[in-house]
Amino acid sequence: MISAAIVGGTGYTGVELLRLLSAHPQVELRLITSRAEAGTRVDQLFPNLRGYVDLSFTAPDDGALSACDVVFFATPHNVAISACDVVFFATPHNVAMRSVPALLEEGTRVIDLSADFRLRDAATWEAWYGEDHACPELLGTAVYGLPERHRADIRAARLLACPGCYPTAVQLGFMPLLRERLIDTGSLIASAASGVSGAGRQARVANLLPEAADSFKAYGVPGHRHLPEIEQGLADNAGEPVALTFVPHLAPMIRGIHATLFATLNEAGRAADLQSVFESCFADEPFVDVLPPGSYPETRSVRGANTCQLAVTRPQGRDTAVVTAVEDNLVKGAAGQAVQCMNLMFGFDEAAGLGQPGLLP
Repeated sequence: MISAAIVGGTGYTGVELLRLLSAHPQVELRLITSRAEAGTRVDQLFPNLRGYVDLSFTAPDDGALSACDVVFFATPHNVAISACDVVFFATPHNVAMRSVPALLEEGTRVIDLSADFRLRDAATWEAWYGEDHACPELLGTAVYGLPERHRADIRAARLLACPGCYPTAVQLGFMPLLRERLIDTGSLIASAASGVSGAGRQARVANLLPEAADSFKAYGVPGHRHLPEIEQGLADNAGEPVALTFVPHLAPMIRGIHATLFATLNEAGRAADLQSVFESCFADEPFVDVLPPGSYPETRSVRGANTCQLAVTRPQGRDTAVVTAVEDNLVKGAAGQAVQCMNLMFGFDEAAGLGQPGLLP
């Protein structure tokens, strides 16, 4: 049993960590911090946790946090923690990188849910995020937290970078085709849509119900910050550089990612049984579900679950493979994947605390 703290657990990812950890068989929640909500009971802000979390938010305090085995960072508060086994950052970019060097020096393991350590090249990170990286020397040491590819490395990781929600769906969808060298790596396309919760809990006009409901729009078409992360991961699977056209969309729903992926099959791909390729690739993966032929995933099927559902099709028997992938952006795309990595790092059952099915309706 390990004790856990969540620092600033008031954002969507933070409350998802609360929900998952409150039911984790190996974790005892000890401390929930938030500067803005200090003194407020957790179940007053989040009534769904009544009877599950009997804590109040407190202001960050290094002394109290040092008594915990696990600390989760879920807001942009740069609090120095020196006596924790693992620190989770679910902050905006440029927060974790300012605290991580000191934490690693103290022997603390770090799982960062932001983008600070996902890219290995500092120049690429700085070009996409418009500022200098605070600790570029650590970029090459971070383990990318996609268990389906890096499970062994995650177990030994000291600094772990969890993938974003779009990158998780896109990489899992293309993974079997790239591993088996069945597609042209120079012309990949990903058209993906996210629920509004992917934009965070901040008050923004574009996220209001009258603005987002009954509408569907693309954004970041000239270039989205997730693109270099996705291309880096796809290249790792392919063993060579890849070129991806990535167009994200905002969908009128609260949770979910739906990605439709297109790839041109090469000679080997045209001869392959794509269904068997996918089923074989993910046969032993607890959180990837390959649907049978003729079935296509829906975001509602994975709502609340740490599952990515996939389907592969070759329309009209032509040279294009179409993969559809869905996940909950707050679970397999964020907090659930972080807990999955925590399980691996601490030697727990990988599925501990993550076995719940999707919520229907």
